[in-house]
Amino acid sequence: SKKATTQYIDLASAFMAWKLLLLVCYVFLLGFASSSDFSGISLPSSSSASPKVSLGFYYESLCPYCSSFLVNHLPKLFEDDLISIVDLHLSPWGNTKLRPDNATVVCQHGAYECFLDTVEACAIDAWPKLSDHFPFIYCVESLVTEHKYDEWETCYEKLNLNSKPVADCLSSGHGNELELQYAAETSALEPPHKYVPWVVVDGQPLYEDYENFISYICNAYKGNKVPGACAKYSSRNFVRSVKVNRFPLVCRNGVNTMWDLLERIKASLSSHIDITGLL
Repeated sequence: SKKATTQYIDLASAFMAWKLLLLVCYVFLLGFASSSDFSGISLPSSSSASPKVSLGFYYESLCPYCSSFLVNHLPKLFEDDLISIVDLHLSPWGNTKLRPDNATVVCQHGAYECFLDTVEACAIDAWPKLSDHFPFIYCVESLVTEHKYDEWETCYEKLNLNSKPVADCLSSGHGNELELQYAAETSALEPPHKYVPWVVVDGQPLYEDYENFISYICNAYKGNKVPGACAKYSSRNFVRSVKVNRFPLVCRNGVNTMWDLLERIKASLSSHIDITGLL
């Protein structure tokens, strides 16, 4: 009938209107969700800090090339805000060997090197912040470059530091435990270290090109806030040192140079003099 037909048309119109309303709502919600999702993803990435470049320095305290690198090159990290993009990790173990008992250590440059390695490990443990322990280690290694490393305790007074945390670390045996941790860390390096200084940027060793570590750091950095130091050491503005046929500036694993031998003799004599109370 005509009435039934009219009701059918009205019902169909209502159904179409309902579908249209659902479609409009779907489009609106889809657009809102899309914009919300993208803004939610992009905002954290734009506001979060870029990851720092890791810099690992594996060394031993009386290797002359290690002390020279630490004193004459590593401080460049603190120029032009370069340290803001670097996570520096010091590991004072180097070419030291563990005897089969896994407790007794044999250092490349003698017993005094074992002692200073432990001192520096205790300093890192006592003052975890880089800004706290680096000046102390820098002071000790500066004395190494001057062949006055037996005066290392003067660094406390020079830097106005309390000696007790490091002294307690040494006397309690905690320093030896720390050194064993550095031994395990150095042993786990991939690829294994061949000598010291062994400098690693984002997991990649620099081998004998370690003095150019800043250019490697700048190339590895993926962030937007590039420090001014990177412009200075860029390929356009910085001429990297040319490799010539020179003796490698490294202390090889298990190999002693004449300088090493002289230092071991000096350390041995100093220890003997200290023990006999003649110094």
